[in-house]
Parts: sequence; C-alpha cells; structure tokens
Amino acid sequence: MLDAYAGKSIEDILGGLTASFAFNEGDMGSQMQLGGLGNSYILILVDGKRLHGDNGGENDLGLIDPHNIEKIEIVKGAQSALYGSDAIAGVVNIITKKHDKEGVMLENTTRLGSYGDVRQHNGVALSWGKWTSYTNFQTQHSDGWQNTAEEWTEAMVVNDSRNKTVNRFTNWQISERITFTPTKDLSLYAEGWYYNKIINRPQNGNHPSCDVYTYDLLYNNASAAAGGKWNLKGGDYISLDVDWNKHAYFYKYTARTYEDAYVDGALEHGVPFYKGQKRLQADQQRTMGQLKGVFHLPMENILNVGAEYRYDYLKAPMRTKGGEGRDWTAAVYAQDEWNMLEWLNITAGVRLIENDAFGFRATPKVSAMLSLGDFRVRAGWSQGFKTPTPKELNYQYLRHMGSSTFYYMGNSDLKPQTSNYWSAGVEYRNSKFTASVTGYINRLEKMIALVNVPVSEIPVGMTEFVGDGSMAIIPRMYKNTDNAKTMGVDVNVAYQLTNELSIGGNYSYLDTDARVYNETHNRMDKVIIDGTAYNKWNAYLTWNHRFTPIYKFGAGLYTRGSSKRFYQNNHDGKGFQIWRISTTHDFAKTGKKLSYKAELGVDNIFNYMDKTMHPYHLGTTSAGTTVYGSLSIKFNSGKNIKANNSKLNKQNSKNQDYEED
Repeated sequence: MLDAYAGKSIEDILGGLTASFAFNEGDMGSQMQLGGLGNSYILILVDGKRLHGDNGGENDLGLIDPHNIEKIEIVKGAQSALYGSDAIAGVVNIITKKHDKEGVMLENTTRLGSYGDVRQHNGVALSWGKWTSYTNFQTQHSDGWQNTAEEWTEAMVVNDSRNKTVNRFTNWQISERITFTPTKDLSLYAEGWYYNKIINRPQNGNHPSCDVYTYDLLYNNASAAAGGKWNLKGGDYISLDVDWNKHAYFYKYTARTYEDAYVDGALEHGVPFYKGQKRLQADQQRTMGQLKGVFHLPMENILNVGAEYRYDYLKAPMRTKGGEGRDWTAAVYAQDEWNMLEWLNITAGVRLIENDAFGFRATPKVSAMLSLGDFRVRAGWSQGFKTPTPKELNYQYLRHMGSSTFYYMGNSDLKPQTSNYWSAGVEYRNSKFTASVTGYINRLEKMIALVNVPVSEIPVGMTEFVGDGSMAIIPRMYKNTDNAKTMGVDVNVAYQLTNELSIGGNYSYLDTDARVYNETHNRMDKVIIDGTAYNKWNAYLTWNHRFTPIYKFGAGLYTRGSSKRFYQNNHDGKGFQIWRISTTHDFAKTGKKLSYKAELGVDNIFNYMDKTMHPYHLGTTSAGTTVYGSLSIKFNSGKNIKANNSKLNKQNSKNQDYEED
C-alpha cells in the first residue's frame, strides 16, 4: 500500500491511508492528532527509537525520509506500560528499509511536483564480511502556496495579504549507520545524522497590523546512537541502545528587528538585530538509555522486560525562566503475554516510573484476545502517566500577533497528567476479506493546556519581561485544565477482489469533552478539544498487473475526507473531501542488478481549496490540484544475507488495537 500510494511525506501517507489521524502543516512542525489528542501524547518511533524534535508542541516529521520506509505500524491507545509517558494516545513506529545485501547497493529517487515541490533521496549501502554501512541523504523543498490573500485584522478585511497558507521551506538530512556482526548471534551498531531546515516567511510591509515577519525560521538537529542485540536460544534476545538528540531552532533575521534581549545579564527592550543575524530560540537535548529483554518462558509465556533512563535539557534564553530547564525520568517495566489456551491470549504489564520532580508512579495494563475461527475479539485497559515538560514548567515568552500581544508562561505548580484507556473490538479475517470495529474511551485527569488567565496571574518578578505596562498584554499560562475525555469508534475494511484488484477503507468517529478555564466568569467550561472532527474517512481502489516480465503497472484511486473541525478561537475548520489518483511503473528483471521505477499522479483531482481568510483555522491546507512524478534507479550487486526483522514487538501485536500499512 505504501508503494502504491506514493506519498511525498509521512504526513501525506498517514493522513491519506489512516482515518484516525488529522494533520495541519505549520512552520513549527506537524500539527498531528490521533484519537482527539495532539503531538505531545503521540509517540513517534523510528525502528523502535524515539523521534526527537518537539517544539511548540509539534514534531517535525520531515526528519523521516519517506523513500526509506519499509512499513508503518500503529498501536492505538495508552501504551505507557511498554513505551513511556508520550504514548497516551498511541504509538507510530516507522520501520525503515534494511540494506543488508552482500556487496554494493546504490539508489536514487527524484520526485518533482507542483509549487516547486522537490523530494530527493540517495542511498549507498556497502556490505563486506561482518560489516555493513548505509549512508542516506534526503532533501525536501517547496515554494509554498497561498490559497487566499484575504486577512482579517484591525476589525477589517485586507485583500492583499502576503501571508501564505504554507510557507516556502527547504530541508536536508544526511545519516550514517554502521553495523558489525562478530558472530551470528551478536550485532552491534553505531549511527548518527544531521538535519537542517529553513522556513522563509513573507513580510507584510504594507499592513503593519497583519503578522509582520522580519525573520525566517532555521532548524539544526543532530543525533548519535549506539547499541547492540544479542540473540539467545528460542527467539529470546537482549538489546541495549544509547542515544543523544539535539533539536535547536533560531530566528534568522531578514530585516532590522527590535526585540527584548539580555545584555550583560540585564533585560533590555528594543535591542536591534540586523539582516543576516541568527538568534537561538530554543535548544532541546535528550539523552536516553534503554536495556530490553524478551524471553520465551514455559507454559506459552513471552516475557518482555526492560529499563530506561531519560535526561532532558532545554536551553532557551528568552523563552524560559532562568534561561534553561532540566528533567530526568527512570523506569523499569515488565509485560507478559500468556497464551493460556489455543483460543485465549492474556497480556498484562506494568511500568514503574521515578521522575526527578514528581516522584514515583506505576502504570498498569491488561488486555485479552479471544480467537473464534475467523473472528478475533479484543478488550483492554491501560493507564498513562505524563509529567510536565521543561517547557511547560519554565516557559516565558512574549509574542506580538497583529494588534495583540500574548505573554506565554510556564507553571511550576503543574501536576502530572494521568489517563485511563478502555477499548474493545471485533475483527473478522479470511484469505480475501478483513473487517474490524473498535470502540474506545480515553479519560485524562489534570490535562495540561495553554489557556488565557487574568493579568493578575503574572508572577511577581516577571513583569519586567512585559515592559512598563504601556501595551495591552494577554497572558496565557499552562494549566491543569481539570479533566478531559475522548471516545470514538474506528472501522476498517479491506477486500481482495482478485489477485490484481483490491478495495478498502476506514472510518473514524470521534467525540471529545474537556474543561477549560473561563476568565470572564471564573469557572471551568465544557468544550470540544481543539482540532476535533466528529467524522473522518478514507477509501481506496487499487489495481496491479504485470504486462511483461520486466514491466509491472499499478494504479490507485484514493479519497480522504473530514467533517468540520472544532476550535475554541479563530473559527472552526471546514469539512472537506479530496480525491487522488496514483500510478506506478516498475521496470525490473529477475536476476538483474539494475532496476527502475516511475510514479505519476494527480492529487486533489477536483481542485478543492479551503480559502478561509487568515488567520482563521482551515479544514485542510491543500493547495488544490497538484501533479507529481518521480523516478527511482537502483543498483544492487549482491544477494540477501540476513533476515529482515521489521516487527514492532511482535509478541504484543496480537493484543493491541493495531494497524499496519
């Protein structure tokens, strides 16, 4: 399905093939939502390791090269017992392709599309004896687009705003992974990558009341990791991973700009910054170690145990109290899967957590699966526990938006968030037809959100930051907003009509209920969580046929849609329906070292655009009808010498609300 869809990015792929997800592209990253909960509740893994890059509550999924994805595994719901606090909404594991053939492999993919869209991928794999190396380079570029020039500002509409729907950007990444296999049971690796991204923001010089950008956004990310896996008898293994990640972003000024800054340790207002200068906004670093073991025990038990340590450091001179923040978390966990009967599987687990600031917590999980012929019935309950981040505790930031000035504040009195997740579902599967229905409820207590608060809540000692009081300030603070609840039903259907023709789709119903502080009436009001759409869906029809021994053709018709998305401020996002056609052309002959693949397609066939004026919310940021084409060339001189192990905790997949694309 991944190859047939030919998505240009991970957002494109997940949004087009899984109705449970919703995305909005933004300068700060991917505004992602799963089951009513946003980025900070969704754990993104790449080959089982956490993706780092949370900034503004969003993840930059441009760090993932779509041309190097083998498959995507999705485990919905609270999975804190195995994966930790970021997994309250679910886990997405990106499985990359394994380049472990003896000899030399070279690959190049170039994709071009509308609006200056360029996606480039290059890979070099070398394997000799016990050593394997893979070097990967990717770059992504778009000129951006503007669906409307209308903007609401100063109680009037301007018709020539320069603000774009999606801004121009360029990123590139280079990575290296070296593997050493001294024996057939022991594998060691070291890897690292560097990533750079710049987002060009338009200047609205004619309209000083609109968002006036005098700086671009520059991102510098880096990562280094090492570890190994020791295979024992009977499928048992022990693995160790240690990794360090850095995510930093800067303002790169495009015109003279006067901002607050510390000069010789004292805060000064109106300090000039000049074109070409760059200024650090936040540097988030994470160091993590993981020790894991999987053991097959008597009486059909599979035991998964592990220990983790995580240290987070945030440096943000103008965005945090004191300019920095720190946090550490240690955890041990155990989960046992027991096939007590041929038709009954029970899984139970617990994670024990010790946090630097918030002490000890245990998060349990239990689930069961009943197999009755072609039917499977699943049910489960799990708890989540998420401590406030260094940013939520220490944030301090002044931002001018049009005619308003917002003062964002962290809150050292925040309490950890907890959750209880219940799910139940039934699945039918035979050789040609698969269908599943799953219902869930996720209850969060002490949910953290950024809300408006009275000016009186600005802490003593922080008034220096907002100046002499001559300008109107709207304070916003991270608060525990009482309780929240998400609940929904997911439906998935797939039917293999013939060996060449398949049809399928999925539907997601979602309802949410949260409590938000009402400053005017000094009370907690019931609201829908921002970004919620009651209904989302997608469907596909694909056909594949091999015309000759060296030519295979594939075609797919895809659609995705959403009902209205609800927001507390700046209006709701419109519902939409978008259609896409994609074709693939494989040129390869068995036994030959060189192969070619071409992709041609049209996205948004009926040219739907959400032309809602700035700065109101959009249902979709689609640019209207776009065309794309790509060409891949691959040279492979050798033969396969290793098995490709690409399952995310295979022993647990039987009992999860699980999707695989």
